[in-house]
Amino acid sequence: MYGLWKPRVLGAWRVPATGPVIYAVNHAHNIDGPMVMGVAPRPTHFLIKKEAFVGPLGRFLTGIGQLPVDRHSADRTAIGQALGVLADGGVLGIFPEGTRGEGDFASLRAGLAYFAVRGGAPIVPVAVLGSTDRPGRLIKALPPLRSRVDVVFGDPFDAGDGSGRRTRKVLDEATERIQKQLTAHLENARRLTGR
Repeated sequence: MYGLWKPRVLGAWRVPATGPVIYAVNHAHNIDGPMVMGVAPRPTHFLIKKEAFVGPLGRFLTGIGQLPVDRHSADRTAIGQALGVLADGGVLGIFPEGTRGEGDFASLRAGLAYFAVRGGAPIVPVAVLGSTDRPGRLIKALPPLRSRVDVVFGDPFDAGDGSGRRTRKVLDEATERIQKQLTAHLENARRLTGR
């Protein structure tokens, strides 16, 4: 990432050095996940749509520890692998909106709350800003080479209510808390970076 663009990383010191962690990353561009993987202070295992796991790219993603997920069903294999990452004290990366969009955390899916509550892992909000500012001249699908992309890590927080319960009500309430935290982090990241 540092060879192709000029990432500016803010708040990486906030990421817990050990133990399970979930990165909740906004997703406005294809480069957002690889950018976080390339600049994060700890190795990250992202849940990535299974459609990306084809040919050489699929073998590469599997080789670097990324997890394929079927977004159209309850993918028990992916759920088990993701919980395994957390049980081993690793970092799980999630795009909580489920797909690429505006990158504003406006509509969260319940998966993030489930993994945070079930895996007992704090959530670190991550805002990637600048990846969609303008298309590159050589490759329109990527930001211009050597352009600045900001990656802002926020303060870790617990999504659960402390009860240890995993009912639908608890997960719905956790999703609401998560959305407020992520939205506040994104607003703060925009202020910090001027984007």
